Amino acid sequence: MVPKRWAKRAVTRNAIKRQIYNVSADFEPLFTERAHLVRLRAAFDRNQFVSASSDVLRAAVRAELQQLFSRLPVSAAPALP
Repeated sequence: MVPKRWAKRAVTRNAIKRQIYNVSADFEPLFTERAHLVRLRAAFDRNQFVSASSDVLRAAVRAELQQLFSRLPVSAAPALP
């Protein structure tokens, strides 16, 4: 979830969502099948990240997401009957 109050422009929200999909795909083999919710809880300052397509914004979002996903507990795959 990327609320409008934290990322005002749609292009910024979409860029953040794309990073969520990409980073979660990297971590997908480590987790069992279940739903995960990623919610933006703080603003990305438009003065610091002028363009939504900037490498600086991508790197900041990616680093934060990798840190978040690395803290999730890794579950063993369920045994097949």
